[in-house]
Amino acid sequence: MNKPLLGLVVGTVLGVLDGLSALVSAPETAPLIKGIVLGSTFKGLVTGLIIGLFARKVRSVPKGVIFGLVVGLLFAFIIAAMPSADGSHYYWQIMLPGGLLGLLVGIVTQRYGKSPNPATR
Repeated sequence: MNKPLLGLVVGTVLGVLDGLSALVSAPETAPLIKGIVLGSTFKGLVTGLIIGLFARKVRSVPKGVIFGLVVGLLFAFIIAAMPSADGSHYYWQIMLPGGLLGLLVGIVTQRYGKSPNPATR
């Protein structure tokens, strides 16, 4: 599977798990779990695609892992900065799984994704 597609698939699957982790880390969010899972899935999809595109251009596992972690944390921070209805923020509950998602997608895309074949003349 090519790197952007692999990033998209892995990011989406991990995004679902990221959203479901809200039931454990913040049980009071249970009534909102549908929206949380959908939002986390979309966040994982976009994050995975961006990391996969980076992995196609830069073929370095350490750089891919660092880039994945940064992108995962960036998108998680954007979501975590939005306050809940009562004004509280869930930085750790959102940023920890988001960073882990980016880290794992970075590893998977660099190690297991297929690079495009160089053009032959």
